[in-house]
Amino acid sequence: MNNIFVYCEVEDGKVADVSLELLTKGRSLADRLSCKLEALVIGHNLSGIEKELYPYGADIVHIADDARLAPYLTLPHSSVTIGVFEEEKPQIALFGATPVGRDLGPRVSSALHSGLTADCTSLEIGDHKDTKGNEYKDLLYQIRPAFGGNIIATIINPDCRPQMATVREGVMKKEPYAKAKEGEVKKVDVSKYLSDADMVVKIIERHMEERKIDIKGSPIIISGGYGMGSKENFKVLFDLAAILGGKVGASRAAVDAGFTDHARQVGQTGVTVRPKLYIACGISGQIQHTAGMDQSAMIISINNDPNAPINQIADYAILGDVMDVVPKMIKYYKKNSK
Repeated sequence: MNNIFVYCEVEDGKVADVSLELLTKGRSLADRLSCKLEALVIGHNLSGIEKELYPYGADIVHIADDARLAPYLTLPHSSVTIGVFEEEKPQIALFGATPVGRDLGPRVSSALHSGLTADCTSLEIGDHKDTKGNEYKDLLYQIRPAFGGNIIATIINPDCRPQMATVREGVMKKEPYAKAKEGEVKKVDVSKYLSDADMVVKIIERHMEERKIDIKGSPIIISGGYGMGSKENFKVLFDLAAILGGKVGASRAAVDAGFTDHARQVGQTGVTVRPKLYIACGISGQIQHTAGMDQSAMIISINNDPNAPINQIADYAILGDVMDVVPKMIKYYKKNSK
C-alpha cells in the first residue's frame, strides 16, 4: 500500500509519548507524500487503544492483541511486525529510539533487507540525484548527528523499502492533528505469524522501577557544564531550580567529570528536552549538547566566554562567572517571590 507506518509502544495500557511524537511527524510526512498514516500496536488488552492514536492523525490502526504479546518479547513482536510489513508493504516505517525500538527495529530491517538509520533527530522528504544521473523523488531524509556529533549526516535509502528509522525521544513535537478524525481499525491475525519457536523465551519475573530522575517533561531546566568547576558548585543550580520550580540538567562534560548523575545529561548521548525556559550555566554549547536542547522556547546562557557557541543560539547571553551570576539570581528571586 506504500503508506507510512509507526510502531506504537504500549506499556500498562498507555501509548508511549515517543510514539505520539512519531505519529505527529508521520502525519506531516504522509500529507507531503499524499499517502495514509498507519499505526501498528502490539500487546494485550488493547481495546480502545485506537482512540489515543486517532487525534494524532492515524488513518488506520493495526491492532495485534494477544496474551502472548505482553509484555514485550523480541521474537513474537518481531514476527508480527515483519509479517504485517510484508503484507502491507509500507514505504516508510518509524520506531522510537527506546530500548524496545532499538531491539525491534534492527531485527525487522534485517529480515526485510531494508536497512535502518538509528537515533534520528529529524526527518524530511526530498529528492536525490546520484553520480550516475539517476533521479529519485520523495525519499525520506534520515537526519542524525555523526562522528561524535561533530557533523549532521543526512542518510537516504533509494533502493530498499521500507525506509526505516528510529527516532530519539523528545526531538519531535507531540501535537494533535487539526484535521483528525476516527479512522479504520484492522485486527491482526496473530496466529498467522507466531510459531512455537517465538515463544521459547519466558519471563519468569518482571520488575520495573520509575525513573528517579526525569527532566524531560520539566518546563524549566537549569543545566550546568564543565564550567561549573565542581560537584559542590553544582548545588547552586539545585537552589535556583527549587526557586523557579524547575529541574537540573547537565552537559556530558559535567557528567563525565562526576559533577552530577548521567540521568540529567542533555544532548546527543543524553535526553532531548523542549522546556519553556533553558538556562545554560557554564556550558560551551558544542553540537553534542545543543542537539538535545536547541528547540527550547527560550534559552539563557551564563558564560564568561563571549565567543562560546551556546551564545549563538541563546535568546539572552549573560557574560560573567556563573558562581557570581547564579547566586545573584537566587537572591533576586527570593526577594521578589515573597
